[in-house]
Amino acid sequence: MTTPQALSSEALAELRRRYRVERERRVRPDGARQYLGADAEFGYYAEDPYAGEAVAREPLRDRVDVAVVGGGFGGILAGARLRGRGVGRVRVIEKGGDFGGTWYWNRYPGIHCDIESHVYLPMLDETGYVPEWKYAPGEEIRRHAVRIAEKFDLYADALFSTAVTSLTWDERSRAWIVTTDRGDEFRATYVITATGTLSELKLPGIPGIEDFKGHTFHTSRWDYAYTGGTPDGGLTGLAGKRVGVVGTGATGVQVIPKLAEDAGHLYVFQRTPSTVDVRANRRTTAQDVGADREGWARARRDNFLRIVSGESAEEDLVADGWTSSAGLLEKLLPSFRRQGDRAAFEAAYEVADAAKMNDIRARVERIVADADTAERLKPWYRYACKRPTFSDAYYQAFNRDNVTLVDTADTHGVERMTEHGVVVGGTAYALDCLIFATGFSVGVSGVHSGRLPVHGRDGVRLQQAWRQRGPRTLHGFTSNGFPNLIQLGGTQSASSVNYTHVLDEHAVHAAALVAAAEAKGAVIEPSREAEDAWIAVLAEGAPDHEWFHAECTPGYYNGEGRGRPNGPIAYPDGAVAFHDLLRRWREESMDDILRDGNPARS
Repeated sequence: MTTPQALSSEALAELRRRYRVERERRVRPDGARQYLGADAEFGYYAEDPYAGEAVAREPLRDRVDVAVVGGGFGGILAGARLRGRGVGRVRVIEKGGDFGGTWYWNRYPGIHCDIESHVYLPMLDETGYVPEWKYAPGEEIRRHAVRIAEKFDLYADALFSTAVTSLTWDERSRAWIVTTDRGDEFRATYVITATGTLSELKLPGIPGIEDFKGHTFHTSRWDYAYTGGTPDGGLTGLAGKRVGVVGTGATGVQVIPKLAEDAGHLYVFQRTPSTVDVRANRRTTAQDVGADREGWARARRDNFLRIVSGESAEEDLVADGWTSSAGLLEKLLPSFRRQGDRAAFEAAYEVADAAKMNDIRARVERIVADADTAERLKPWYRYACKRPTFSDAYYQAFNRDNVTLVDTADTHGVERMTEHGVVVGGTAYALDCLIFATGFSVGVSGVHSGRLPVHGRDGVRLQQAWRQRGPRTLHGFTSNGFPNLIQLGGTQSASSVNYTHVLDEHAVHAAALVAAAEAKGAVIEPSREAEDAWIAVLAEGAPDHEWFHAECTPGYYNGEGRGRPNGPIAYPDGAVAFHDLLRRWREESMDDILRDGNPARS
């Protein structure tokens, strides 16, 4: 990596100018409205290609101890941790045909985890499983999700191919009435929502998208009936075909090399290039990762979190692109910022960031043979503006004669679609197939989004309660007026690049809340004072990242160029400190939110 001292003030000034120019090429006035949801006339894009015909069943009218909304790792871990606390009837409700969440839906060619599998896959100690690869392929991850669900008997009451349509608190029975799109109306003493933050696929709002006569699909619903092959490749159905792909984020970086191998010709329509660092994937053994030691996976996972959170660690057990960049990423943490004044912080960050990004751009030049293509693949923004990606095949794919990179920055994406293909900058590209690697919408899932109606005490709707003053929670999990409702992975908590670690800590916390309430015959509900105190903690330490995101290239991190939402949204001291805080609170103060079932009063 280039040393910060090698970057002159003139070079930094030129870099700032280039970043501004490149950002302005990509900012659109419609922001996130440039995307379409997979509903209404586009609902067929979200259909499940893996489940087959839904099994007919009678609607349920029973009662369970806990209803868990979502069958991804959040829901699976919540169920597993509840089982560990002795909770009997746990019903997971999942839209997909099986457990897995993201890893159920995403089965595209080339799919792998971008976090080391030995820290990403949860409950390795509990299941005795050791991943086969440093970065596991998607199918290995999906099978592990199933492994956990089987071990903790989560299939017994699970409902698949089913979506929850409403949650309503019933004061008389002290339970939530849960309704679904399959006609179910059952009761649950507790509800845990684990719907994820990126679960609803999005499509580019390209004029004429409905006119294209070729084949289209989204990467989260890969059409192997059309392409042939498997996630390992061998897409024989694309032989001789003209294939286009829209999207060059984390998914595009993985799928494009596989498409390049088998398509007759591949057109990559790129608005913003990703940062693509070295992957260096390899098979691993139990000895490689110290799996012969008790608690090895937890120790490795905690070590990774400490390093990427800017905390001290005696050694780096993972040693990959994430941990090697931790010295840069930690500079965005409030704990780093408080060490000095703002000017010193911004100067230190800029120098470190410039060195890293110069390194990435130099990698493009070393690998990509065509100078013009290489220039268009260079990312001109700061490292943390978009999620970093890693690949040893992506840049190499553009050295193939059958791959064409089409830069769409000046037209803010694909200009329009016709019956026969797409148009960019007045040039028509004839296609047989167009694949959307455009990812997922942010903030449209979960109870706070409004898509799932939640009515608490006295019929008050959660979204209405939060409309005036924003989300109100204690630690991001529970809210006054909504007894026994626990949110996983939501706002006002803390996150990390290793999201499954966060989800597991949240699941442990949720299970502890339920167990404590059961032991006392109480309901879980924080007071308004507890909410106020937590929001004050968030506000007092909230970092001012507006300066950073305002200068970033558009993406889902900054609302497509509009900056982050106003107000405190996350615990300011990072995930390590947040997890420690939760553990202390469970030991010292958990009884404060256990009530006799009467409305909590301030």
